[in-house]
Amino acid sequence: MWSFSNIANNLHKWLSETFNPTMTLIIEMVLAGVAVIGLFAALGLVLVIMERKVSAWMQIRLGPNRVGPKGMLQSLADTLKLLVKEGLTPNGADKLLFNLAPFVAMIVAMLLMAPIAFAKDFQLWDLNIGVLYVSAISSIMVISILMAGWASNNKYSLMGAMRSGAQIVSYELSAGLSILAVVVMTGSLQVSDIIHSQADGWWIFKGHIPMVVAFITFIIAVTAETNRAPFDLAEAESELTAGFHTEYSGMKFALFFLAEYVNVFIVCAIGATLFLGGWMPFHIGNWTQFNHVMDYIPSSIWFFGKTFFLIFVIMWFRWTFPRLRIDQLLNLEWKYLLPISMINLLIVTAMAILKWHF
Repeated sequence: MWSFSNIANNLHKWLSETFNPTMTLIIEMVLAGVAVIGLFAALGLVLVIMERKVSAWMQIRLGPNRVGPKGMLQSLADTLKLLVKEGLTPNGADKLLFNLAPFVAMIVAMLLMAPIAFAKDFQLWDLNIGVLYVSAISSIMVISILMAGWASNNKYSLMGAMRSGAQIVSYELSAGLSILAVVVMTGSLQVSDIIHSQADGWWIFKGHIPMVVAFITFIIAVTAETNRAPFDLAEAESELTAGFHTEYSGMKFALFFLAEYVNVFIVCAIGATLFLGGWMPFHIGNWTQFNHVMDYIPSSIWFFGKTFFLIFVIMWFRWTFPRLRIDQLLNLEWKYLLPISMINLLIVTAMAILKWHF
């Protein structure tokens, strides 16, 4: 059966036979970096047109329908437009930090790709603290936003950055506690161990109601962490023009725009890995024939199918709920999600100790 792992293994075999071990490692690292950059470009094109088509579908309209068949090349046209636009730097801006901020956002997104398992035996780096690594690196994203808001020398940018800082730092708590629920059930921080622990059923099913609660909390928290509506207070158009990237144009704006969509993909990939089995097919107990049929579907299809389903859910949020006020946003986290997450983690811990899960 065709799979990414077969391609990777054959490529590694050919490189090992052709070059010495050191050169083989260097070439593989370069190819991995180029592949991640290519994936970023593809995700930008796909997710932008997906966002527009999903919003059009929910509002009973056509959406983009001029460039290419059924408007499918609209995001490519937008990319070309951003490439030829002039990038301006305000006179009063801190030029170093202003120009560095979008690159920090992209670097963080690239680092987060490392532990994600895109298919069976197809993972850039299966480190033994994969979940902790993701939680730690994702926290750096707020630095790029604060950097952009402060360096722009614009009151709207600074206000948007401060809102984003408060929002991301707050919702990281609930997201972290939701992730801990899976770690407690699995007994490991390694991504491959978490996926293999779901061979007989995904955690959202075999973890009973507490894992469903953890999953819902996780989705709400990561929606807020990625500054997506209805939690897009950092770039509220009706109040702050464009928030922290008000002063950005051309490719620097495009990098922030791309980083937002890549981060949505990453958090949905993490959610699919932790709660929906990642690349693991859908198996039911001792249903041997059913499980055998599910195994025929390539693992990469399972992974991307689950991830894009969660992306659709997050897009669904945007076109369903109105934007919250900043006080409502913080009340939701500190008065509701955080207490629920803490109590839920205690229940999950008791279930893991008493072996009450399937």
